Amino acid sequence: MSLDASPGRDTDALRAGIAARFERLPLSRWHVTVRLVIGVVTFFEAFDQLLIAYAMPELRQQWHLTDGDVTAVLTIGSLGMLIGALFSGRMADRIGRVKIIAICIGVSGLASLALAASPSAPPFMALRFVQGLAIGGEVPVAATFISEITRSFKRGRFVLLYELVFPAGLTIGALVAAWVVPALGWRWMYVVAAVPGLLCILVQRAVPESPRWLADRGRLQEAAATMELIEAKVVAATGAPLPPVGAAAGATPEAAVTASASATPTTTLTPTAPARPATPAEAAATGVRGLFTGRYRRRTLVIGTLWFTGYFVNYGITSWLPTIYGKQYGLSLSDALLYSTVTSVAGFLGCLLVALTVDRIGRRKVFAFFLGGAAALLIVLAALGARTPVQVLVWTSLAAVCFFGSNICLYLYTPELYPTRMRALGCSVGGALNRLGVILGPLLVGAIYAGGGQVSAVFVTLGGVALVGALAAAFFAEETTDRPLEEVSP
Repeated sequence: MSLDASPGRDTDALRAGIAARFERLPLSRWHVTVRLVIGVVTFFEAFDQLLIAYAMPELRQQWHLTDGDVTAVLTIGSLGMLIGALFSGRMADRIGRVKIIAICIGVSGLASLALAASPSAPPFMALRFVQGLAIGGEVPVAATFISEITRSFKRGRFVLLYELVFPAGLTIGALVAAWVVPALGWRWMYVVAAVPGLLCILVQRAVPESPRWLADRGRLQEAAATMELIEAKVVAATGAPLPPVGAAAGATPEAAVTASASATPTTTLTPTAPARPATPAEAAATGVRGLFTGRYRRRTLVIGTLWFTGYFVNYGITSWLPTIYGKQYGLSLSDALLYSTVTSVAGFLGCLLVALTVDRIGRRKVFAFFLGGAAALLIVLAALGARTPVQVLVWTSLAAVCFFGSNICLYLYTPELYPTRMRALGCSVGGALNRLGVILGPLLVGAIYAGGGQVSAVFVTLGGVALVGALAAAFFAEETTDRPLEEVSP
């Protein structure tokens, strides 16, 4: 009988075996290579995402945009990201992680090239929406994939060092834009951003599909073969045999033969039993309804709150900073972009700090402390009156360390909270709430600022939103550090 014709018990056995086999894989050059390939893609998606904020002062002048027009141009891409995130998760759970990532890369690259040739605001906005669909679709699926190929021990450090490519893209995008936009104009930035669309070919050829996903879809022969390929690459990269999978791993005979062929008799690994077994309803949970079944209901509400509040604050600040520096404080375009770049660099340092410490202090404390710190810093800035651009620069940069650090941890935490059958969907719902925050944050700032409100009112409002996220994490978030995915989400 072929593996694909095996009954459900064999499917469950192979799933457990694959989980145990990933747990025994040491981090190696293979992991780093895959992380770099996917990471380059995510880097340029972040690069694309930030360009609009740095192009906006020039676009505003060139196309004679009102404050309302500026808000519309800033948010239309985020609307596309919201929709793209929702659809990509469902599709990635159905047709595969790698296929969706490759499609999104190609679409984003073509959209960037078309944006560079836009003659006016209406076609520019339409293309921003299309590009948003691709960016919103790629990022959560990439996070899902990286989590599924990583063992639980020090998973936080490994995944977040990969996720650093996103804030790195934001930071380098800011540095490049601060020079290119004043010197050459905004169109050249989009030409540069279009080049990585060619990576869609590399991803399809160099990155294997997730064995966890293949097994979950009943494609057992492909799952076993892909797992064997990964193990062979890890052995070649490390130059050492792998420890054996224990009998309790539940691997199928075919998988057991493959594992034992490269094993040494020194270590036995068995999958960790779930701390709390799944109820029948949880075990059968799939789709959007599954996200609100049993233990997953609370997780979805908490993670949705964290995604929304974190990115509401993030983009409420970063998307308007160049404009505020120019209009409120009279800085030149180059100075406004330079000040904004300092804040982005500070945010990147916050991401690095979290990546290096998250496995030690835990996910829940990262969210509670960092969002709480952002809230305190922004409220202090508001109390001081935000009287000078230097004052705004210092306090928003310190706050950026906190909210960037908290936000990057969401890309690690969200995939841990859901089982393989709906992991990409759970990440995409988080990504959609991220986009909702990205849309509403700039809208609220625009409403307060364009409506004649004080700049300090902007910062106290954003500080209050950050505080909501900090409290949600402190009281309701579940700790997942160093726990296998199958234990956290049976």
